[in-house]
Amino acid sequence: MKPTGTDPRILSLAAEVAKSPEQNVPVILLKLKEIINNTPLGSSELKKIKQDIYCYDLIQYCLLVLTQDCSRIQGGWTTVSQLTQILSHCCVGLEPGEDAEEFYNELLPSAVENFLVLGRRLQTCFINAAKGEEKDALLHFFEVVTDSLFWLLGGHVQLIQNGLRSLLNKQEPGTEFSQELRQLIDLLSPKAYQEVEDQKQHKAACLIQAYWKGFQTRKRLKKLPSAVITLQRSFRSKRTKMLMKLSRQKEEEDHRLQLQIQRQRAMRLSREIRLNMLEIVHPGQVEKHNREIEEKSALIIQKHWKGYRERKNFHQQRPSLTEYKAAVILQRATLKFLAKCRKKKKQFAPWPGLRELTDARRIELKQQVDDYIRRHPGSQISDVTSRELHSQAQERLQHYFLGRALEERSQQHREALMAQINTNIEQLMKSPSLKEAEGKDPELFLSRSRPVAAKAKQAHLTTLKHIQAPWWKKLGEEAGDDIDVPKDELNIELGTLFIGGTKPP
Repeated sequence: MKPTGTDPRILSLAAEVAKSPEQNVPVILLKLKEIINNTPLGSSELKKIKQDIYCYDLIQYCLLVLTQDCSRIQGGWTTVSQLTQILSHCCVGLEPGEDAEEFYNELLPSAVENFLVLGRRLQTCFINAAKGEEKDALLHFFEVVTDSLFWLLGGHVQLIQNGLRSLLNKQEPGTEFSQELRQLIDLLSPKAYQEVEDQKQHKAACLIQAYWKGFQTRKRLKKLPSAVITLQRSFRSKRTKMLMKLSRQKEEEDHRLQLQIQRQRAMRLSREIRLNMLEIVHPGQVEKHNREIEEKSALIIQKHWKGYRERKNFHQQRPSLTEYKAAVILQRATLKFLAKCRKKKKQFAPWPGLRELTDARRIELKQQVDDYIRRHPGSQISDVTSRELHSQAQERLQHYFLGRALEERSQQHREALMAQINTNIEQLMKSPSLKEAEGKDPELFLSRSRPVAAKAKQAHLTTLKHIQAPWWKKLGEEAGDDIDVPKDELNIELGTLFIGGTKPP
C-alpha cells in the first residue's frame, strides 16, 4: 500500500528507476544521497522520506546492485561504496510498519551479508593490487564499507546478537571462547544495551553541565571588573546627587535667611525714616500724618480683601455662569429654528390673489397679448367647429365628474364598511367572556350608536390633548397640519350614514 503525501522527489526517482535500463540504475540511485543529506537529521520529514524509499522498493534496488559484479557497475567501487552508505542510512531509524517481519528477518540480514561480502572482495583486490595509489583507493573504499556496516549494526543491535548466537551454536559448549561469547551476547541484550546507553547519556549530561557551569563561571569572572565599575559609578552618582541635594537645601535656607534679614532691614529702615519724618514734621501735624498713613494702609488692605472676595465669588458662580451661557445658546438655536419654520410657512402660504389692476396696467397687458397673438398666429377654425368641440368637451367633462362622484361614493361606502368591521372586531376582542358578561353587555353588540359615540369621544379627547400640549411639542408642525387621528375613528360616522345605522347622541 503506497503512503499518501509522498515526497515528489521520491516519486520521480522511483519512476526513473522503473523506466531506465539496468546499467543506469546504480547512478540514478545515488540521487538518494542528496535527498537524505538535504533533510535535517532526527526530523519527522527524514523519517517520512525513509518510509517512502522503503515503500517504493528503492532499498531493495540498492541490495540488488550490491550483489552484482563491481566491474559491470558504472563508476565501480565508488558507486558501490556510496550505495552502502545510502543503504545503511536508510535502514537506521526506519519504521517499516506492516512489513516489519520481512524487514528485520530478510532485508537487514541480507544487507549485512552483502556488506561482509563486499569487504571480503575489497580485501582480495587490495592484496592483488600492485600500485600504491590503487591500494590507497581500495583502502578508502574498505573504510567506507566498514563504516556503513558499523552504522547499520549500531542502529540494529539484534543483528550482532543473531550473528553471535549462530557462532555460539557452532562452538563446543564449555570452552572458554563459548563462555566469552555468551557474556558478550548478554552484554548486547536490549536491557544491558539500554543500561549502557543510559550510562553514556548520564556521563554526557554531566560533561555538558560541567562545561556549561565552567563557561558561566568564566563569563561571570570576565564581567566582574565591569560590574565593580558599574557599582562604583552608581555609588558615586548617588553620592553626587545626595551632595547636590544637601547643597541645594543649604542654598534655599541661606536664601530664606537673607530674605528675612532683608525684610528686617527694610522694616528697620522704614521705621527710621518714619522717625526722621516725625522729627521733621511739626508736632501739630503728627496726628494728621499718622491718620493719612492709617488711611493708606486701610485702603491697601481693603483692595486686597475685595480682590480675594471677588475671585472667590467668581469661582463659586462659575457653574451658574456656564448654565447661563448654555441657556443663551439654546435660546439662540430655538429662535433660529422658529425663524426657519416661519420662513417655510411664508414660502408655502396660500396665494394672496390678484392685485387690483389699473387702467394703465390693463392697456399694457392687452398690448402684450396682442403682440403675442401677432407673433404666434393660431389655426383658423370656424364657429361651427369650435361650438362642436366645446359641446364635446362639456360632455366629456360632465361624464368625468359624474364617474368621479360615483367612485368617491363607492370609496366612502367601502371605508364605512371597513370602519364598521374594525369597530366590531375591536369590540369583540375587548368583550368579556360569557361567564363574566352582565345583562347590559349584549345590548352593546345590538346598538351601533354606542361604539360610534365611544370612538367619537376618543377622537375628541385626542384633539383636546393635542390643543392643550405645550408649544415646544408642536415645533415643526405646519399651520395646516391635521391632528393625527386614526382613519377608522374618522370613518365611523360615515359608516353610520351609508350603512343605515343610527347617529350617535
